[in-house]
Amino acid sequence: MSNAILVPGRPDKEEHYAPALPSNSEDHWFSWLKRQLILKDIHAVSIEPPFPFRPRYNEWKKEFERFDITSDTLLVGHSCGGGFLVRYLSEHKELQVGKVVLVAPWINPDNYEVSDTADFFEFDIDPDFPSRTKGVSVFISSDDDPSVVKTVEILKGKVHDLDIHQYADKGHFCRNDLGTDEFPELLSTLL
Repeated sequence: MSNAILVPGRPDKEEHYAPALPSNSEDHWFSWLKRQLILKDIHAVSIEPPFPFRPRYNEWKKEFERFDITSDTLLVGHSCGGGFLVRYLSEHKELQVGKVVLVAPWINPDNYEVSDTADFFEFDIDPDFPSRTKGVSVFISSDDDPSVVKTVEILKGKVHDLDIHQYADKGHFCRNDLGTDEFPELLSTLL
């Protein structure tokens, strides 16, 4: 049975503690995507690392590794979650996975001081990590934050065999940018 692991990004601290907002793993299009995958008999989960507003790599890694990761596992990372997947796949050369989709991936190329991210982005990108997947797709919108656009330019310059999906009006691919909780382009790319 194939499965999917979804890795959300880094919320602001205020968002994380806002009682009226969904948890990070249920926000934006994550709930919708999980449901669509489950309807196709793909067990889907979103990780919920502790204190995601101040990401620490070992905490995210521990949460991520609670789930089975096989050659049929689909991986989706949004923003900082996309950066996490780039690092994880770069450092785990023994791993074979299914399709990988990076939505507005971010690796903090300008070294913003982000509330104690510690060593989250201290790694070397493996230019061949897509060869150990069933394909890596990247979703980027030119109207996203410049550091996200810069991240994608870095990935395009270093990583082989990326499938780039370029948009001009999707922002950071959040609910407010998309105008909906649904993300059919992501689903069709993943399947």
